[in-house]
Amino acid sequence: MKNKKALIGMALTASLFMAAPVFAGESTAGTKIGVLTCDVVPGSGLNLIIHSTTDVTCKYDSTDQSSTEYYIGETGIGLGINLQFDTARKLVFTVLAADGKRGSYKLAGKYIGAGASASVGIGVGAQVLIGGSDKSISLQPVIEGSTGAGAAAGITYLYLQKK
Repeated sequence: MKNKKALIGMALTASLFMAAPVFAGESTAGTKIGVLTCDVVPGSGLNLIIHSTTDVTCKYDSTDQSSTEYYIGETGIGLGINLQFDTARKLVFTVLAADGKRGSYKLAGKYIGAGASASVGIGVGAQVLIGGSDKSISLQPVIEGSTGAGAAAGITYLYLQKK
């Protein structure tokens, strides 16, 4: 049973990587400008099975170490299935920008893409998102780690604003 769940999780994650650029309809090419790390705020989640939402606090570090920015926001599944009940979750993204510009809270805005995750005790997942204030930012998954139980997949979103 555990192996079956692990295989399902790996299949969902693999399908995410193949489907996300097609879903987004945009090129994900760009200049790496930093890393965005988000922590889910405990107790802030709402799970309605086909739609879920939870609050996040995020920290952006530029690749040249010239700036650190802090964001608050919301993430979840806008349409899909979410049968996951996390006790903790962390998302880490590589930030790519089409114009290569950094700073001034450029990451604030709305992102949409595809995502999948699975966990039994400790879990993994990924989201590929495109958006931002001028729709020129791509958030590529480094890792999503969680503790809890369940699985989720669908159209995911992330809203960020300056803290």
